Amino acid sequence: MQRIVYLERDALVADVRRPDFAHTWTEYARTAAGEVVERLAGANIAIINKCPLPASAVDLLPELKMVAVAATGTNIVDLDACRARGIVVSNIRGYAEQTVPEHVFALLLALSRNLIAWRASLQAGRWQQSEQFCLFDHPIRDLHGATLGLIGAGSLGSGVARLAEAFGMRVLRAEHKGAAVVRPGYTAFATVLREADAISLHCPLNDETRHLIAVDELQAMKSSALLINTGRGGLVDEAALIRALREGWIAGAGFDVLTAEPPPADHPMLAPELLALPNFLLTPHVAWASRPAMQALADQLIDNIEAFVAGKPRNRVV
Repeated sequence: MQRIVYLERDALVADVRRPDFAHTWTEYARTAAGEVVERLAGANIAIINKCPLPASAVDLLPELKMVAVAATGTNIVDLDACRARGIVVSNIRGYAEQTVPEHVFALLLALSRNLIAWRASLQAGRWQQSEQFCLFDHPIRDLHGATLGLIGAGSLGSGVARLAEAFGMRVLRAEHKGAAVVRPGYTAFATVLREADAISLHCPLNDETRHLIAVDELQAMKSSALLINTGRGGLVDEAALIRALREGWIAGAGFDVLTAEPPPADHPMLAPELLALPNFLLTPHVAWASRPAMQALADQLIDNIEAFVAGKPRNRVV
């Protein structure tokens, strides 16, 4: 009899089927960091999403055998502590190959075609006052013929590349920052920064990628370039981005992630004057959250658990 505890059920809007083996199932709408050990006491399988599972918690959970992460990112789990204990950690893969790229292009299109600024012109009555049939208040750029730089070439980056090619964009896949050798099919990181008309981030957050884009990188980009981040907030130095937008280092940015989620009310990326900029779009970490994608995630989550109990773990991180 396996004891399964789901710590953050409200983080997924989908039907989560029960595993096809003998088990008990306990779920909580959400769990605070200080409640993790108490709620996982006696559990064999923990289902988590963004709730941290540090080494200090792992050490107090002797019956824990599997951590099923209901997401792709696993930076919230102390993988070394799990590895030392022989705890299997599995994540979700490939479920967002359509929805995240679509969100990336929603941001790219809105920014490149200046939709927010055009809406403001309409609200100000500019079209109604026009002496001709259209307005020329704001510049509009086509994606066709533009260069898209991809930082991170996994399933999501590849999905973005497919859409970019359909739009007629040139796609550059960035080599790792600071790499001595550039692999076939990749372009040096510095070259991508210099040549891209838009850059989209799709890499995990770890010690090597934290603040991957900071002052030097933003200043190396074209002043006409757009920066899209649907990956993790920590990939970009947010203070540097705010400066870049205010001082015109880049043309605009579309973000779906922040370093703190949910953000505090005084988070600098939520400053009213920043959100009022027509060249900055921020969405609340929903690029992944189409209903079909969330259902695919839920199905894969239980597939991972059933595979583990059958002795054939899949999607293993540890």
